[in-house]
Amino acid sequence: MKRFALLTTLAASIVALMAGPAAAADLPSVVLVHGAYADGSDWAKVIPLLQAKGIHVTAVQNGLESLAGDVQATQRAIGNQKGQVVLVGHSWGGTVITEAGNDDKVAALVYVAAYAPDAGQGTRELSAGYPASPGIQKLVADANGWLTLPPAALAEDFAQDVPASQAVVMAATQGPLQVKALSDKVTVAAWKTRPSYYIVSANDRIIHPDLERAMARKIGAKVTTLPTSHVPQQSRPADVAAVIIDAVNAVAK
Repeated sequence: MKRFALLTTLAASIVALMAGPAAAADLPSVVLVHGAYADGSDWAKVIPLLQAKGIHVTAVQNGLESLAGDVQATQRAIGNQKGQVVLVGHSWGGTVITEAGNDDKVAALVYVAAYAPDAGQGTRELSAGYPASPGIQKLVADANGWLTLPPAALAEDFAQDVPASQAVVMAATQGPLQVKALSDKVTVAAWKTRPSYYIVSANDRIIHPDLERAMARKIGAKVTTLPTSHVPQQSRPADVAAVIIDAVNAVAK
């Protein structure tokens, strides 16, 4: 009798081990698109949380020179996935996923304190009618039109809720944004045909929180509000990962 029970337990364990990878293989992949003044490592705290759930994750490296260039980089990443994709964009990355998300593989969109333009809109015009955010007023352009945030501004207005030592590294590794890109207009709004999720950063000093709420309403997104700076993926990665996992599980059903 004991031998039978042992064999039964062993068989159940084998089935569980076999079922785990199969279930993970059925999950959509996640493609993460960073914003301006950052690079793909901006998602470093979120990625392992997704991977722990058996989700395949790819972080795009944007050139930040033009909307078309970043859309192409994102489309390459989408094309390299085996199945459906949950496409995630932070800040400027929201504009990118709005265009790139029209790919047939993309099943859902997640906006993280991100721009969500309509077709025919550029990123710059979305802020019209809202007070200028403190961080935006501190951007510095070089002679060739590349925008960066000075270290003090990044620490005070971009990532004010991360440790100072981390903010120093973020300032040193930030990706400059070509100012012309802010005028590039999207040609299609993928949120019109795909379920969307939006994380509002209530203490954002780059994109006005009221603008984030308005964009979330416009696109009909499922909204999560976090008491964070512009980079909740850095200060509250578990909460950001939870929203992405919610989108993944909804697609997988």
